[in-house]
Amino acid sequence: MLSAFASANLSFREPTGPVVRVSPYELDISEIEAVKEIHRVGGHYRKSDFYSNIGHRSIRTLFSTTDPQHHAVRRRLLSAGMAHTNLARVEPAVQDRVQLTIKQMDSEMSRRGAVDVFKWWTFMATDVIGELSFGQSFQTLENGEKTQYVKDLENVSSFMAIRVTFPTLIAYSALLPIPLFKQVQEAGRRMAQYAQQAIRNYQSVIEKNPENPKQTLFTKMFNGGPEGLKLQDIIPEAGGYIVAGSDTTAITLTYLVWAVCRKPSIRDKVVAEVSALPPDFTQDSVRDLPYLNQVIQEALRIHSAVPSALPRAVPPEGANLAGYRIPGGVTVSTQAYTLHRNPDVFPDPHAFDPSRWENPTKEMKHVFMPFGGGSRICIGMHLAWMELLLATALFFRTFPKARVSEKEGMCDEDMEAKIFFLVSPKGRRCLIETR
Repeated sequence: MLSAFASANLSFREPTGPVVRVSPYELDISEIEAVKEIHRVGGHYRKSDFYSNIGHRSIRTLFSTTDPQHHAVRRRLLSAGMAHTNLARVEPAVQDRVQLTIKQMDSEMSRRGAVDVFKWWTFMATDVIGELSFGQSFQTLENGEKTQYVKDLENVSSFMAIRVTFPTLIAYSALLPIPLFKQVQEAGRRMAQYAQQAIRNYQSVIEKNPENPKQTLFTKMFNGGPEGLKLQDIIPEAGGYIVAGSDTTAITLTYLVWAVCRKPSIRDKVVAEVSALPPDFTQDSVRDLPYLNQVIQEALRIHSAVPSALPRAVPPEGANLAGYRIPGGVTVSTQAYTLHRNPDVFPDPHAFDPSRWENPTKEMKHVFMPFGGGSRICIGMHLAWMELLLATALFFRTFPKARVSEKEGMCDEDMEAKIFFLVSPKGRRCLIETR
C-alpha cells in the first residue's frame, strides 16, 4: 500500500536526512535547494519513463510526454483554454454546477440528517470537467449516481498504480486470463468511444455556430489554424483532463470541509468572511478573501490530492544534489507528502492551521507544490482554484453550523488517507451534519 510507503518515507528522513534511496536507481529528495533545481523552469530534468507507462506509449499527451519540446508546443496551444480570460467565459458553467451541488447536498441533509460531501464533490468536479472538456456534463449531479463513464474512470484510475509499477506485465495483459485486466481494458475502450463521440458532437456544435459556440477549454483548438489541434490529438487531451480534474478537486474539497468542520473556531471565521459576500457572488468576489485563501492553501498543504512522487531523470552529465554526486539517468523524485510536512518549514506540520499562510516565508512558497512545479506545473491550476473558491464559499454560506457527523458509524478512521497516485479517504465517504 503506497500510503504505508509514504509514511515510511517520511519516518526514514528523521535519521537519514533529506535523501532516501528507494530503489537501486531512484532517490527521493526533499532538500529545498535540490527540489528547486529539479523543477527549475529551463532546467534539464526530464520527466522519467514513469509517465510514459501511465497511458498508451503511442499517444503522447501534455501530461504523459517526456519530450520537453513536444510538451512546450502542446502546452502553448492548450494554455489558451486555461487563461484567465477564457476561464471567465466558462465560469457560468462552473457556477451552475456548484449551485446544483449545494442544492443536492441540502436535500440529502434534510432526508438523511447528514450529507456525504465526498460523493457530491466528486459528482460536481466530474460534471464540471466533463462539460468544460467534452462540451456536455455527465449529469451525475442531476441523477445522483455515477454514469458508466465515471465507473469506468474509477476502474482505470485505480489500475494506474499497477500500470506504472509493472509495465512489462501490462504489455502482456491481453494474453493473461486475469479478470481485472479484461475489465480495465473494456473500461478503457468504452471511455475512448465516449470521448470520440462527445468531441465529434461538440465539433458539430462549433460548425453550426462558429461565431458564438458554447465555450469549453478546447474551443479555440478546433479552428484548424496555427492555434489548433487535430481531432485525434484533442480526444486524448480531453480524456486526460477528465482524469486530472475530477478526483483531485473532489478530494481537496472533501478534506477541506472535514478539517474546517472539526475546528469550530476556523469554521466560524470562514463563515464570517463568506457571509459578507453578495448573494450572486462570482470568482472576482472571492478571489481576494484572505482567510478563505489561507484555508484552501492549508488544505492543499496537508491534504494534497497528489502527494506522491513526481519522478524526473537526472541529465546525462550527472548532477550535484543535496550534497551528493548523482549519475546521469538516475531517477530523482520529489513528493508533496514529505515537503509539506517539513517541520523546519512548517512548524507543527501535522496541525491544520490556516493562519500560517497569513505571512508565508520564502521556504514555504518554495516547497508548496500541490500542483507540481516548474514548467510541468498543472495547467489546470487556475480552474481548480476557481472551483475551490466558489464551492467552499457557497458551502459555508449555506451550512454555517456544519460539523463532522457521527451518524452511520462515521469516524476519523473513515478519513484516513489511502495513497496510490492520488489520495482517497479510507471509508470512501465524509458525512457532515448541521444539527
